[in-house]
Amino acid sequence: MNGLWVGLAKKAPGAQSPVARPWPAKPMRKSLTGLPMSRLPIASIARLSRTVAHLRNGTGMVRAFAANQSGATMILVALCLPALVGAMGLSAEVSYWYLRQRAMQNAADAAAIAAATNGTSGYAAEAKAVAAQYGFHDGSGNIVVAVSNPATAAGCTSNCYSVTISDKVPLFLSEVVGYLGTATANKKGATGLSAAAVATSANAISYCILALAGSGAQGITSNGVPNANLRGCDVMSNTSATCNGHNLNANVGSAHSTNNGCGIVQNSNVPVIMDPYSSRASYIPVDNCGGTYYQEPAKNKDPALPSSNQMSGSQNWSQKIICGDLQLMGDTTINVANGLLVIENGQLDTNGYTLQTPSGSGLTVVFTGSNNASYQHIPTGGGTLDIAAPSSGAWSGIAIYQDPNLTTNVDVSYAGNSPTWELSGMVYLPHASVSFSGAVNKSSHGSYCFGMVIDNITVNGTADIFAGDDQCSSSGLVLPSGGTRGTLTD
Repeated sequence: MNGLWVGLAKKAPGAQSPVARPWPAKPMRKSLTGLPMSRLPIASIARLSRTVAHLRNGTGMVRAFAANQSGATMILVALCLPALVGAMGLSAEVSYWYLRQRAMQNAADAAAIAAATNGTSGYAAEAKAVAAQYGFHDGSGNIVVAVSNPATAAGCTSNCYSVTISDKVPLFLSEVVGYLGTATANKKGATGLSAAAVATSANAISYCILALAGSGAQGITSNGVPNANLRGCDVMSNTSATCNGHNLNANVGSAHSTNNGCGIVQNSNVPVIMDPYSSRASYIPVDNCGGTYYQEPAKNKDPALPSSNQMSGSQNWSQKIICGDLQLMGDTTINVANGLLVIENGQLDTNGYTLQTPSGSGLTVVFTGSNNASYQHIPTGGGTLDIAAPSSGAWSGIAIYQDPNLTTNVDVSYAGNSPTWELSGMVYLPHASVSFSGAVNKSSHGSYCFGMVIDNITVNGTADIFAGDDQCSSSGLVLPSGGTRGTLTD
């Protein structure tokens, strides 16, 4: 049957009998498979219903996702991330370039000064050696250290020494923002860095403290001396120098090896200064003691020193030789212009008193003898040495002189904030290790001139030199000096 009867029409008079008409049949619903729904199994119909529901839910999810704005920040971060990484990388690399360039500049400055100080045909090797100490080895990687001795240079008209250090630093994250560098290294982008310095040779430095360091020890050492004040004084070590915590307030500190913190101006790799006063030993009188050298009694029962080894009051001799120890028995004044006190195999025991020179007088104290361990060759006794050196003659400018042949019992320990050394002149102790923690002033009647030549010196506490070296040239003392020195021109 293809349709449904929906009603019957009554027969009208004279009309034909009613005929049943079928209602137009609806088209049969078909499944997605093309079969009529009535022919699908019930299970298939259920699965189809669920599929339709899922499709409707999926469409809703897509619409909800499109309308949701809660993830917009993450999207923006993802889009901006390359730029952020590039910016951070570029800032980090720029900071590194700056620090690297500053290190190169420090190395170039030091190398130029070293070249000018050297002043010989080996100036280039000297400069490159100094640059290497700062971590810039010529020819290592992309590092180039160029050294020249031009006739003129920036800020320099003669004796010019120029050093240029260049390097190529590879790029890292800065390439993210499109920076390709200014140079190429290993076929990759790099940034070229350079630093240049020019130095010239200047007059020699005169040193009021020279550590010969023939023993091989560190020449100058200071240990936390915030109040040390070597005003107006330049210091030099023929080995290394280390000043911990304070630069000693010395104008210039120099060392043949490395100077670590000594001096307001600090120089390393300075040529060694030879002993300038060793030749004065030829002026020491011949020993006429006959092998007898009296020593201070070690115990009360031991005999006292003879009168020849005791001194006090006013003395008018021009030369005095003491065989053994000399002990002051009271304040002693030397009244001669060019006095010479020679102590053979003995010490100068001030015994709490003062050895002094009045106005117009001068004195040199010489320690000489043998290296027998029984003898001391130093000043002792806790008294005051208030002497000015002679301003002329063989011992001009020399206040205290240890024979350079002496190497035993020559060390000196000096302390006391109230000066017990009031000296005008040079203290020459070429093989002595000196511990210095006191104050030195000029002599009461002498000039502002103080110098010290030792093997090595350790400065402790409140070491203070009031005397300075301002008037040494007019006092007959020529201080040790070191050839030429380099100074930066710009």
